[in-house]
Amino acid sequence: MKVILLENVKRIGSIGEVIDVKRGFARNFLIANKKALYASKENIKEVEKIKADLSKKDNERKQEATNIAEQINKKEYLVQKLSTENNELYGSVKPTEISKLIQEENKIEIKPSMIQPVEEIKSLGKFKVKISLHSEVDAEIVINVTSADTIQ
Repeated sequence: MKVILLENVKRIGSIGEVIDVKRGFARNFLIANKKALYASKENIKEVEKIKADLSKKDNERKQEATNIAEQINKKEYLVQKLSTENNELYGSVKPTEISKLIQEENKIEIKPSMIQPVEEIKSLGKFKVKISLHSEVDAEIVINVTSADTIQ
């Protein structure tokens, strides 16, 4: 299915580009999240007209993402979890939990879908977590998981 992109999408394409993607990806992700339109002749003409405006908005989002990245990049966040004797966690540290942690400490709202742990956090220790803030801006934080002795 051919679609025209309304914003830069990582590893897919840039604004105004007509790309060929699978039907499900187009409908369920690109069009549903207003990142693309069906590539009809009318839509292509419309996007050409507003391409400069879309680029300006994308640059503003990129600048905002860069500011957030400067605030949280290389920061370490402490998480206390119950663990077994051999340092394995009861459960794991999920992106929603990391998102709430950043919200509480830095007053910055980050969607859990932007958070990509390098590996699953299922034991005590330090873990690198990548946060994709924009198609061109990433930040990396460290999650330090320590043992919580008592159930809170």
